[in-house]
Parts: sequence; structure tokens; C-alpha cells
Amino acid sequence: ACGALLAGGVVRGAPASPQAAAPNVVPDTDEQRIADLVTANHILFDQGVVDAYGHVSVRSVKNPAHYYLSRSQAPGLVTREDIIEFDADSNAIDQRGRPIYSERFIHGEILRAHPDAQAVVHGHSPAVIPFSVTSVPLRPLIHMAGFLPQTVPVFEIRQASGPDNGMLVQDRATGAALAKALGSAPVVLMRGHGMAVVGPSVRHAVYRAIYTQLNAQVQLESMKLGTP
Repeated sequence: ACGALLAGGVVRGAPASPQAAAPNVVPDTDEQRIADLVTANHILFDQGVVDAYGHVSVRSVKNPAHYYLSRSQAPGLVTREDIIEFDADSNAIDQRGRPIYSERFIHGEILRAHPDAQAVVHGHSPAVIPFSVTSVPLRPLIHMAGFLPQTVPVFEIRQASGPDNGMLVQDRATGAALAKALGSAPVVLMRGHGMAVVGPSVRHAVYRAIYTQLNAQVQLESMKLGTP
């Protein structure tokens, strides 16, 4: 009816059709997750969350111990042919000579430790780094970042790998320490490095990564005026 209020695509007050299917249902298959993964790389690069070295992964539907991650290349250039499947220990299933990220253990160990997580974003956003190297915690200030805990945890790699560490997560033990630092939070900062973000889907993880960065930018600007 003209002027009827719509809620979820159903006219209020009108009987629901038993044949009506839920609108815009996206099938949860490995191929769909891989398609989302390719798009995620492009979006995160466009939004400045990842640079030439950031990356995003998604868990496999068919084999939840496995995950998909692009070969090592600039996220803005990722295509379907660049996606590689990795096993539970972050070994490539079908590498075919393609270079792989040395920090893939970020993804493998977080997904191992957090079975509810379906996707992981690792980026080097300059906006979040100040909160990883000072005593000022990153806290939720904007409504779009309401998923953040009251104090975002920080991973100190020196506690896991000693002082001579290169600041990279390049083995399972360091990845496991990062996953432990994440705990139940959706985001963990990495001292002087960046952040790792998890989500129940690729889309959620991308959303959280973008708004974690924006929240950090707002907090930095707010601190110029006073104490938020």
C-alpha cells in the first residue's frame, strides 16, 4: 500500500507470504568467502587500513581448521587467483611458487585460539600506533566503534620473543602469544606495529578494522582539545 511502513522488506500489518524468501541472502560457501576476501583487500587498501604489507584472511567453511589468505602482494591488486589455502599450522596447501606472507601466523594462531572468529585483518594504520607505544589506551569514543572494549589490549612482542625480535609475528609461538593477548576482544594493538582485528565474517572484520582506525583518529584529535 502507498505510504506503508516497511520493516525488513515486509509491509507492516500485511500477512507475510509463506513463499517469501529472506531478501539478499548471501550463501555461506568457501567461494563466497573467497570473493568477499578479494573485495576486502581492495576496501581495506582504499580506506588506508592496510598498506602494501597488510593482509586479511577468512576461515574455510569446508575445513574450519584451514583458512584462506592472499599470496604476498599489495592488497589493492589481489585477485581470485592470488588466494591460497593454508592448513592449521599455516602451511600453504597449493603454493605453486607463489610468495606467501611471513606473518601468516597472525591469522593461523588467532583462528586456532578463537573458534568463533571467521576472519582476521592485520594492518599498520598509523592512527592506532600511538596507543600501542604510550600509556594512553585506545577506548571507544564514537558510536560506530561501540564494539571496542573500554581499553583495547596491546601485544608486547618483547614478552614473547625477547628484545631482538624484528617486531614481526613470523612463527606459531609468537602468533599464539598474540592470540592470547587478544583474549575476548575484537581488536588487539601491536606495539609499534599496527593491529589485528577479528570478526564473525569477513564483512564484520573489515567494518571493525575501518572504524577502529577512525575511532583512533577521533581520539587523537579530541586529545588536542582536552581529555576525552
